[in-house]
Amino acid sequence: MNILKSFSLEGKVALITGASYGIGYAIAKAYAQAGARIVFCDIKQEFVDRGLNSYKEDGIAAKGYVCDVTKEEMVKDMVEKIEQEIGTIDILVNNAGIIKRIPMCDMTAEEFRQVIDVDLNAPFIVSKAVIPGMIKKGHGKIINICSMMSELGRETVSAYAAAKGGLKMLTRNICSEYGEHNIQCNGIGPGYIATPQTAPLRETQPDGSRHPFDQFIISKTPAARWGTPEDLMGPAVFLASEASDFVNGHILYVDGGILAYIGKQP
Repeated sequence: MNILKSFSLEGKVALITGASYGIGYAIAKAYAQAGARIVFCDIKQEFVDRGLNSYKEDGIAAKGYVCDVTKEEMVKDMVEKIEQEIGTIDILVNNAGIIKRIPMCDMTAEEFRQVIDVDLNAPFIVSKAVIPGMIKKGHGKIINICSMMSELGRETVSAYAAAKGGLKMLTRNICSEYGEHNIQCNGIGPGYIATPQTAPLRETQPDGSRHPFDQFIISKTPAARWGTPEDLMGPAVFLASEASDFVNGHILYVDGGILAYIGKQP
């Protein structure tokens, strides 16, 4: 086996949810460079259009769909359109997600449900929609974007941590149920990544100092920096390629070492 060829995604159809920008966009860009045909979705036409413009600027021929991934019928319709217009999906990345930073006792049940719906129910719905096609094709790769909060808790993110912990176990269960069909389901657990979503946590303070949370993350990360979306590109290609055909039910943490580190002694 040619080891470099085993990382190729030539001819594969990859669906990445919520890939108009940020982590999803970086993963889609990596897949395109590895030879995959890129399909993505987002919840609003304006987000899809924004994504399409970015892909065009980067020379990537991508197809975008408007889809609320929490709606089962919309997802089924989208997957059917992709199969008709592009081909059977070989690679699915469940990337779409939200976070609400609200203390638990201040959070309403409806706000909690919304986070669970997007971050946990949606990956179940989209995976369920693509698995039959993968079974027919004889192979498939599902990559769930988990989190360090799949392992850790922290104040103000009770719903997010609950959802991402559940997503870790959904990943393992998809592996358990469909591994015999040559379907590998793994997760990527990003550390703290510099994206528009985390920008408020990295803003320079009026006195020129770093944001307190920014200081906290740097002190807890052996790499002494925030990650970038590009840091996730290599791991994402590995988990989507033949190089990972015997890797299943695994969560690959791309966190600069945070989960391995107890922190400096005061």
